Amino acid sequence: MRSFLAVVCGVALLTGCVDRPEPAPAIQRETAAPWDAPRDAISYIQGGGFPELSLGDDTDPWVLSLDVTVDGEAVDIPAYIGVDRLRAVQAPVHTHEPGGDVWLEGDGNRDITLGDFFYLWGVRFTDECLGATCGDLRVEADGEQVVNPTSLILRGHETVTVSVS
Repeated sequence: MRSFLAVVCGVALLTGCVDRPEPAPAIQRETAAPWDAPRDAISYIQGGGFPELSLGDDTDPWVLSLDVTVDGEAVDIPAYIGVDRLRAVQAPVHTHEPGGDVWLEGDGNRDITLGDFFYLWGVRFTDECLGATCGDLRVEADGEQVVNPTSLILRGHETVTVSVS
């Protein structure tokens, strides 16, 4: 029994002493693709005014497929956009795995825009630019061209494509 208590106390001591580093600031990258998911998603979640949901909050789910191309080349969409695993929080829009499935879950997910998603990804997204590439930006939602891409509400769409050249 004494050795069991020593192990439990040792584990509690070790896990209780770990400090989390200060998160890096949220920046919108104006670089060429590819783009990884920001390590410190908490900066983006707080900077965008999104609710800080507990990791795994899967209430009111909606999943859509997002495809992104830059100059005719597919862009990989990484896992953990909008997810801060170190702090165990997620935004109402996020990715779980690489590949383009975008999840809308938890409080606040019904008003999320395409601009919000790219903000959480840390990638500049305007009506003309994506990252470093500016020019002919085209967004389609379920096959229909979108007039105001940054304002596109994601909830209710099954596929969204973004291309710029």
